[in-house]
Amino acid sequence: PELEKDIIVPDYCSLSLADAKSTGEVAVNFWFGPPGTVSPLHHDPKNNLLAQVTGSKLIKLASPQQNENVYPNPGMMSNTSQVDVENEENVDLEKYPKFKDAKLEQVVLNPGEMLYIPANHWHFVKSLDTSISLSFWW
Repeated sequence: PELEKDIIVPDYCSLSLADAKSTGEVAVNFWFGPPGTVSPLHHDPKNNLLAQVTGSKLIKLASPQQNENVYPNPGMMSNTSQVDVENEENVDLEKYPKFKDAKLEQVVLNPGEMLYIPANHWHFVKSLDTSISLSFWW
């Protein structure tokens, strides 16, 4: 709570508050972790502006058109992938044959940079260093 006054929600988040899915509020999330911290491939129902404060993160992205190729889990966890994309060359293509057709983009997010991740777009995140990030969801 003491740091909250130091966080300014980027104006960009307000530009699309008319989005049909928007509640008009921006949720701010603080992420802190050591090197190697992983958030497996998943998607979120809200737009996300990910701001890197310190350290760097490797991010792999895929559009919703890749759903079939990334094998969403069934049921309540359908926003997560069954495929471990951290080491794509080791994916079991006998178990996940369509993954060979998956189109993932890769970027390293460095301190002072932000990345817009549209709602329902798949993303995998791995901290390359001790890392602090903020995400703004709307």
